[in-house]
Amino acid sequence: MLNPKTIEIIKSTVPVLEKHGKEITTRFYQMLFEDHPELLNIFNQTNQKTGRQQTALANAVYAAAAYIDKLETIIPVVKQIAHKHRSIGIKPEHYPIVGKYLLLAIEDVVKDVPKEVIEAWGEAYGVIADIFIQTEHEMYVEAAEKEGGWKDYKPFAISRKVKESDLITSIYLKPKDGKPTASFLSGQYISVRVNIPGDEHTHIRQYSLSDAPNGEYYRITIKRESEEKATLGAVSNYLHDQLKEGDSIEISAPAGEFVLDQTTDKPLVLISGGVGVTPLMSMMKVSAKEQPNRDITFIQAARSGRHIALDKEIQEITNGISRKHLICYETPTAEDIEAQSFDKEGYITSQWLNDVISDKAADYYLCGPIPFMKAVYQMLLEIGVQEEAIHYELFGPHEKL
Repeated sequence: MLNPKTIEIIKSTVPVLEKHGKEITTRFYQMLFEDHPELLNIFNQTNQKTGRQQTALANAVYAAAAYIDKLETIIPVVKQIAHKHRSIGIKPEHYPIVGKYLLLAIEDVVKDVPKEVIEAWGEAYGVIADIFIQTEHEMYVEAAEKEGGWKDYKPFAISRKVKESDLITSIYLKPKDGKPTASFLSGQYISVRVNIPGDEHTHIRQYSLSDAPNGEYYRITIKRESEEKATLGAVSNYLHDQLKEGDSIEISAPAGEFVLDQTTDKPLVLISGGVGVTPLMSMMKVSAKEQPNRDITFIQAARSGRHIALDKEIQEITNGISRKHLICYETPTAEDIEAQSFDKEGYITSQWLNDVISDKAADYYLCGPIPFMKAVYQMLLEIGVQEEAIHYELFGPHEKL
């Protein structure tokens, strides 16, 4: 535990972190990768290029300082980050390296930092690192000891590739050792590790599992990035274009905190934008099978019928009295209009949500692009949905809507 003096010093740095946090974390990553380029094999360089990783770390450091006297309040965030760390392979030996360069970055950006401040942050970082290390150790053990489970990465063969839309493809993965796949909670993801020819460093990406647990295979459903984003979509384009059925990739055991709550039988409302359908698809399948009497409304938004994925699967499951599938196309094609294959044209609106959701006292799960998520989140609040009833998944580093 930290002594009162250390806590006092850390809390006094909150205004500085609020002002210089992004600058500190940007410098931290620069220094870290200059001296330890091997860590580029672990960190997502897309998030580095877009600045999301720097922002996420700055927010985490700020939260740690603000709640240093009440660390129990950030445990939910710790668990979410720990899931990600376990999934990509962060180990205890990485923490002293990160701590060293975080302190160096603080000194480099905030000039003339008193020695006692650096010492206090060093002590605080040690306590926080220990919490992460212990939490992640438990997750590693759980993943390895589960039936069909494993530690770190394991080779899987691509047994099937199915084109779902113009930009989205489902990939079915089976263990190369012939053993059953470990079970998982609907909504969880796996990390995929690939070596792309011509690239110096390994790439790791997280993809939600888009099917229910079955013991035979995992399914991921991924979107190809557009040509202008090709440098930021290296992995998705590689999986789409280069890998074929029979090829193998390495994946880590399922992880993640964004999972379906099956302890309640409240109506379930799933709202997806684009490829955000993937974790919600798994949730729907599990709920339909294990909670057959639970009302389900699945609202699926996409650009058009050429961009929607898994809609036919959803329609088959929602073909019942207590289940409903609604489709919103931003710009429907002539074929969409002729087939009358959608329920709303344009964007989702709060008025439309108010009209189509019959029971507002439901559990809501959202997944999709960040602007979509923010908009739907606010709409739900506007129509009277309680904040604690809204659960969401954001791709990439932890953020809040």
